[in-house]
Amino acid sequence: MTVTFWLLAAIIVPAALGVLFVRKAVHAALLLAVVMISLAVLYLTLEAPFLFAVQIIVYTGAILMLFLFVVMLVGVDASDSVVETIRGQRWMAWGAGLVMGALLLVSVAQISLGTMRGLTEANSAGNIEGLADLLFSRYVLAFEVTAALLITAAMGAMVLAHRERLTPKPTQASMAARRVREYAESGKPLGPLPSPGVYARHNAVDTPALLPDGTPAEASVARVLAARGTVRSAPALAEDIEELQRTVGDVGSRTDADAQGGGVAGGAGGTTDTSAGSGHNTENPEEDA
Repeated sequence: MTVTFWLLAAIIVPAALGVLFVRKAVHAALLLAVVMISLAVLYLTLEAPFLFAVQIIVYTGAILMLFLFVVMLVGVDASDSVVETIRGQRWMAWGAGLVMGALLLVSVAQISLGTMRGLTEANSAGNIEGLADLLFSRYVLAFEVTAALLITAAMGAMVLAHRERLTPKPTQASMAARRVREYAESGKPLGPLPSPGVYARHNAVDTPALLPDGTPAEASVARVLAARGTVRSAPALAEDIEELQRTVGDVGSRTDADAQGGGVAGGAGGTTDTSAGSGHNTENPEEDA
């Protein structure tokens, strides 16, 4: 236990000093995590499993995470301010440090003189049972005052963080009116943007979406295709489509006419062949006789 204590002391003391003297808040939070985890291991070596679990779950897992959230909100690049917003806060900090030092000296003196209960006597009925007996009997007033202080601090934080709404909450009708107004002023689409077409990876032509007035929607086609000039729209190709339809119709009509003419010619040829095959001479019927 003694070896563990000195090893943890060699870790805790430099980390605690680093929390005080480092310049960046993120580094201070990480060093504080080292101090808390080392204290948890120290509690475990002193046969205090409940304090070990509380130190890991509550302080390291909850309080330190709260510190990190504050650091993220403030920003790691925020410059340190040397202006004292509270008059006399440095003297108050020195006074609090002296009080803490005096308490440490008194605690060490009581341990040296043997006036405090040892681990064997404190854990005689079990560590958790002994701790509960002290909290809810001898130190119950301090325990309840601490609980009330924490609840008051939580309520104060909620009150300070609450902000009154200066503008009415937007409704669906107000948002629809705003979209119509933006469309009238800047031409912003009333609804969501049209879905983009398939991106042409080769020599392809993309067909854009059409607006209610028949014009193509530029936002529905990739800008790369627009830059290539491969975008085609139905209104722009209307004349080409009509010309193509006329061409196809003319070709079809000529094909039908040719088919009908070939049939008549074939019928006439058949009649001639039949008359010729009968052996009659229409020019000189006397010779036939």
